[in-house]
Amino acid sequence: RRALPIYLGQVIIDEEVIATYAGINAIECFGIVGMASVNMKDGFAQLLKRDNVSKGVHIKINDNKIYIDFHIIVVYGVSIATVTENLIQNVKYRVEKFTGMSVEKINIYVEGVRIVD
Repeated sequence: RRALPIYLGQVIIDEEVIATYAGINAIECFGIVGMASVNMKDGFAQLLKRDNVSKGVHIKINDNKIYIDFHIIVVYGVSIATVTENLIQNVKYRVEKFTGMSVEKINIYVEGVRIVD
């Protein structure tokens, strides 16, 4: 949780809220099938449903700076560099506007590729 100072008190934003917001914005980006949940036991990546996107996003907050890790599944045939650059720009802008905090770093882990009809 992170407290934001305001005139009469504080606003507390839970990391889960930021993770959900970032995840929803990520899956709206072109070329992304969805967020992935990785089973560390066997390395298997599972596509998460829209209501569980936060499980594919890890948030760390330090000195009112946000660090985000995304675990994504991309569409087969797209340029991963283009998709990830778009994801970074889009999510950074939206999360900063949403929280009022700076996004310091975004790491993206491509966990799988899927063919989309």
